[in-house]
Amino acid sequence: MSAPSAVELEVGRIRALIQERRFAEAAAAAQALQTRVPENRDVLYLRALAQRQLGEIPAPLATLATLEQLHPRFSRLYQERGHCYVVQKQAPEAIAAFSRAVHMNPALAASWSMLEGLYRMTAQAAEAATAAAHVATLKRLPAEVLTATGLFSDGDLAAAEQLVRAYLLRHGHQVEAMRLLARIGIERDVLDDAQLLLEGVLELAPDYHAARFDYAQVLVKRHMYAAAQEQAQKLLAAEPSDRNYRTLHAMTCVGLGRHEQAMQLYRELLPGAAQPAELHLSIAHSLKTLGRREEAIIAYRAAAAARVAFGDAYWSLANLKTYRFEDGELAQMRSAEAAASTSTVDRYHLCFALGKALEDRQQYEESFAYYARGNALKRADSGYRPEVIELNTRLQIEVCRRELFERNRDSGVPAPDPILIVGLPRSGSTLIEQILASHSAVEGTHELADIPRMVVELQGREWTFDNPRYPAVLARLGGQDFRRLGEKYLRDTSAYRSGKERFIDKMPNNFRHIGLIHLMLPNARIIDARREPMACCFSNFKQLFAHGQEFSYSIEDIARYYRTYLELMGHWDAVLPGRVLRVQHEDLVDDLEGNVRRILDYCGLPFEPACVEFHKTERSVRTASSEQVRQPIFRDSLDQWRRYERWLEPLREALGDALARYRD
Repeated sequence: MSAPSAVELEVGRIRALIQERRFAEAAAAAQALQTRVPENRDVLYLRALAQRQLGEIPAPLATLATLEQLHPRFSRLYQERGHCYVVQKQAPEAIAAFSRAVHMNPALAASWSMLEGLYRMTAQAAEAATAAAHVATLKRLPAEVLTATGLFSDGDLAAAEQLVRAYLLRHGHQVEAMRLLARIGIERDVLDDAQLLLEGVLELAPDYHAARFDYAQVLVKRHMYAAAQEQAQKLLAAEPSDRNYRTLHAMTCVGLGRHEQAMQLYRELLPGAAQPAELHLSIAHSLKTLGRREEAIIAYRAAAAARVAFGDAYWSLANLKTYRFEDGELAQMRSAEAAASTSTVDRYHLCFALGKALEDRQQYEESFAYYARGNALKRADSGYRPEVIELNTRLQIEVCRRELFERNRDSGVPAPDPILIVGLPRSGSTLIEQILASHSAVEGTHELADIPRMVVELQGREWTFDNPRYPAVLARLGGQDFRRLGEKYLRDTSAYRSGKERFIDKMPNNFRHIGLIHLMLPNARIIDARREPMACCFSNFKQLFAHGQEFSYSIEDIARYYRTYLELMGHWDAVLPGRVLRVQHEDLVDDLEGNVRRILDYCGLPFEPACVEFHKTERSVRTASSEQVRQPIFRDSLDQWRRYERWLEPLREALGDALARYRD
């Protein structure tokens, strides 16, 4: 553990001064330290606390306003504000502040105690009883778990994890500690560990609804929608009116492609909703997926109207690709993006929306500036490490040699059902999917997470950059292992099928795992959707993805990823010749019918005219190209990047020889 910094030491001294009730010294020390670290959360909080103890209530309220501007998710600032309002005898304001504090951090025993007293004073008996019950629950919790819960709620994940892990090592299974460690795992996206922990909690306490709700959310995050829906139904059987459980049920319906049912559930939640903007957004997403564009626009506008600076609503309108913003909407977006109070997440959504809006108005210089700003904000918010992808590429090439495939010639499941479309996002994969899904024998699904989830399981929980278990583990598996994996894939993906002979899995990142796919599904068809690198990379740069694709938020990262993609696809062509069908997007646009016949021949499917008239096919499409594949092909979209060519020289340089060898 590293030694504490000078600022941390001074913060510790100020805390000690407050504990010794030397409030004037503490306030002066905090003020002096604030000049050095003006945005430090703990310094501002301790200054406000000391100021209140000195009886200078306007002063701590002003300090807390600054703290809220910088750290709006810090629960203790609202608790401290509540104490200030109590001193001023402003009960309604105090109740509001303490309520906000415990909403963020349910482990704030002091806030619950103050709420109990304030509710009794204002003759709100039911609310007082609820607060008293929370106080009693917190008193029963072990002190370490209570402290760790508070740290977790305020975003101090490392300290919370260290404390709760130490407690579990000493005391063994304790459901609250296990659940807290699982929630920390969820925040850190360590979902397999979180799932195991919550399964353990539910074995010990099957009626613990909060843990079951966490468990269902983990299943949703892992795209295990059928299992998540089963958990949601158990929760609703116990508490049918609970809004969180009803929302969860709607989310699982979306995951399973039951959009009409999901929209009905979301609409039933709108009356009385505290945050209707998110509900309007969810309804709009389902309408967009179903191709009901005009209704989706109305719902997206309702979402934007329901919350100021709701960046996701504006970006979703832009992401329709065919929507054109009105002058008033453009002014609202500019104002919201420039406002100091706008959150980082809303800001980068607004930047991408403004980039698209200005692109449509042919204001390319300002458009590029907003795209660049949005990417910089998103990249700073991301933990993407390009060296991890490049390491995986090197290991795939080392492990997945011809000898491995020869040794396992008869492994896996021979079923020809899956058609996997791989490549980079924004490379024309949705167009290929729409063409194939227009065939009477083919089921269109969406970007299924089953293979990435399988890879995570093969990697195990002890993965490190220095000692990755996958893909090396493939060399240690045998035919029966690959058959088991193939059977699991077909079983798990059956939830997305309705009985057609073939189905599509359009997860683009599966190009990294073609070796695994071949070993477990030797007769699956694999199509590589490829696009000219400048067009493909810039299209990724101006796209804000709902999740994943973290490589796409800087010019350097995108170029490195594209080069890695070419390297790995070249390897698959060498060790599995003829296994993958490459479809060049530009060729598909230039000769639609010829390439449609080529794709169908490769898949072993008879030609059907509907595949050429793909834009007439009615089906749900979830990707960013959902509106574009509902229109005939137009060639003018191929070179849109040239409008920005003057700003893309760094991309051209970073791509290097990929500009020529992408056709190899």
